Amino acid sequence: MNKMPVISTDLELNGIIKRIAAKFYGQFEPVFIDTVEMALEYFKYELPELSIINISDFQIDSCTIINQTKADPWLHFGGIIGVHLSRDSQKAEELMRNSNIISLIPRAEMIWGFFRVMKIIFQNHHFLFHRDVQQNLLKSISGTFVMDNDPFVIRTHINLITNYLYNSGHINQDRRDRLLVALFELLMNAVEHGNCRIGYDEKTKWLNAGKDGLDLIREKLKDPGVAAKKVHFGYLITTEKSSFSIRDEGPGFDWRARMENKNLNLEMHGHGIKMAGYYGENLRYNDAGNEVSFDMMHIAGDTEKAPGLFSNHEKITFGPGDVVITEGEESNYLYYIAAGEFDILAKGKKVSTLGPEDIFIGEMSFLLADRRSATVMSRGASTLFKISKNEFMSVIREKPHYGILLARLIAQRLVKLNAVISSSQRKNM
Repeated sequence: MNKMPVISTDLELNGIIKRIAAKFYGQFEPVFIDTVEMALEYFKYELPELSIINISDFQIDSCTIINQTKADPWLHFGGIIGVHLSRDSQKAEELMRNSNIISLIPRAEMIWGFFRVMKIIFQNHHFLFHRDVQQNLLKSISGTFVMDNDPFVIRTHINLITNYLYNSGHINQDRRDRLLVALFELLMNAVEHGNCRIGYDEKTKWLNAGKDGLDLIREKLKDPGVAAKKVHFGYLITTEKSSFSIRDEGPGFDWRARMENKNLNLEMHGHGIKMAGYYGENLRYNDAGNEVSFDMMHIAGDTEKAPGLFSNHEKITFGPGDVVITEGEESNYLYYIAAGEFDILAKGKKVSTLGPEDIFIGEMSFLLADRRSATVMSRGASTLFKISKNEFMSVIREKPHYGILLARLIAQRLVKLNAVISSSQRKNM
């Protein structure tokens, strides 16, 4: 069971959340919090993977809570579901920008909207709750989302996968923003032009009449045959890159003519393919034109989650094969991993590899005041921040939850090491 803080004083809303969460076999346990102070304390010491914030709650300053999580990225690596009144939709969009938002749900649509979001999370919970296991034990992660022609559902799936890639250190903020645009444009093309068969001229006429493009989609979906069509969103995440494929159930289109037509008037709409090609890489279509694929290369070792408290410490760069620490030497420092990958060698034998998602190097001997138990060698170009024991203790006094994070990190390392040992023992049996 995963505890899920709910920052809200709205008793009716809280009741809806409690009833819907109960439908998912005890996977989510709401913990109701009604003050800013309690919310920030909970984030600091529980580090939740999923939380719900009532952005329009007049008794709680949601801006303070969300801005705190943005300022200190270690507070919240999971996802946030925001609930808001219709009048606060623009405020909610602006407030949640560059955060780990999974979905923004209007208060009036909470019953059906929240259920659908929780169903998506329940079916794809590995993106939130097993991120560390996947990164360390699997060489690749793949799957396919089969979605209705619903922009709300599409946005939720996009947020899940882009947050995962960002928080696991595969892409930085700029690439996350680019990926959000590329995926949304191509997925909406699959709905709009693929399944709903809305032509360029038809949409232009509709928009010229001052109507909302989403209403045109809703009109098309009144046809049961159109509504029954699905969008298939496939992903393959490896160490080097993420690859995506989007297929609709329409007849396809002449993508060659569309991409070659430089005279098409695109003042009002029709930029989707161009934008996806710009923001993604290796954009390609199948012959029929009802499936498009593209790649997003990862930036090895790049991370933007370095806490500001460490940014003023000594920054050290290494090249391929450079030794960071040597087995047996005294340990007066630990290192924050800003970029790169590092091989860990005990008695000359490689036992594991660490990267930015592992956060620290040398924390065990650092805390135990012992000698280094392994040699650490840079695999390529890398960057570390060197932190002395006194400096780190000062950080913990200022941000006590960093100590909890470090304890959890050590526990995860031990679990991972035990898994490697058990696997090796089974092979030798």
